Amino acid sequence: MDTEKVFAFIDSQNLNLGTSENLYKGKILIYSGWRLDFKKFRKYLFDKFRVQKAYIFIGFSPEYKELYKHLESYGYELIFKPTVKDNNGKLKGNVDSELVLNCAAIQYQNFDKAVIVAGDGDYRCLLEFLKNNNKLFKVVIPNQKSESSLLKPFQEFKVFIQSEKSKLEYRPTQFQTKRKKRKQKK
Repeated sequence: MDTEKVFAFIDSQNLNLGTSENLYKGKILIYSGWRLDFKKFRKYLFDKFRVQKAYIFIGFSPEYKELYKHLESYGYELIFKPTVKDNNGKLKGNVDSELVLNCAAIQYQNFDKAVIVAGDGDYRCLLEFLKNNNKLFKVVIPNQKSESSLLKPFQEFKVFIQSEKSKLEYRPTQFQTKRKKRKQKK
């Protein structure tokens, strides 16, 4: 496996919301959200799966330029999707088609194995394609509670990030905590 080229294709919104949002069944909390540390996650992808390139698919908005710089500094290659605002003014940037096209066509000849980071059933056709061509390595899913039932046929490929929470959770450093408190006082 060490000589194979492994690329990761990451649905940023699915990853972020899949780890950070609380999930309820009725009024009962079934999953408690937490903040993923994207720097630690990039290291995790390399250490655990030997991912050489990690493409993160993300909606573009000028107000998030600092975030984009940080992600690039952590080793992600960003693929932007134009965004629009919905009727409620919420920013939308669905990246599913960009991720599928990039993986199955644009980068397909450049990697031996793919790690797909999303728990979304919309990726089932991509997973089938990669599996049938012996290029699917892992499907990294944010949590079991929000995983699509359409991904059931890929059990042997699944890894759930929630089981790595203690390693991947964002924890501000003492310096960051002090700086944030100073900003709040101003």
